[in-house]
Amino acid sequence: MVGYDYSQEGMYFVTFCTKERIEWFGEVKNGEMLLNKYGEITEQQLSWLAKQYKYINIDCKIVMPNHVHTILEILPDVEIVGTGRDLSLRFQQSKIKPLPELIGALKTTSSKLIHRNGFNDFAWQRSYWDRIIRDEAELNRIREYIFNNPQNWEQDRNNSENIFM
Repeated sequence: MVGYDYSQEGMYFVTFCTKERIEWFGEVKNGEMLLNKYGEITEQQLSWLAKQYKYINIDCKIVMPNHVHTILEILPDVEIVGTGRDLSLRFQQSKIKPLPELIGALKTTSSKLIHRNGFNDFAWQRSYWDRIIRDEAELNRIREYIFNNPQNWEQDRNNSENIFM
């Protein structure tokens, strides 16, 4: 959304795809996503993002054959570092990276690791899709969508068999 501060506290539904939607992360069999080593690297880097930036929570995620869905939560980044007697050290707040920088870090680190594991042709599609989650009902619908994504792969618009239909 133009003019929106994507570093502010909130929950964001984010989808990003591989370049040309090539299915590089594994396959869906019987409604279950089976990750290959590149899919595992991508999933690992989603967890890394939450460890690297303490103000990030990955609410839920799914790595699909050619795209990733996640609900990323930006938490308030206030940490008590002093005592009541030392008010100058009571709170420390670090710079919160906005969503585009966080997704950029995820894409960069996962690409580097995938390249190091022998897949030099791997690339992400430029940019990503996001939605600001506004309420609990919307959050629950998106969680269900992510959870059911492998079961609905046959009809998924990102499924390469459906792209040119």
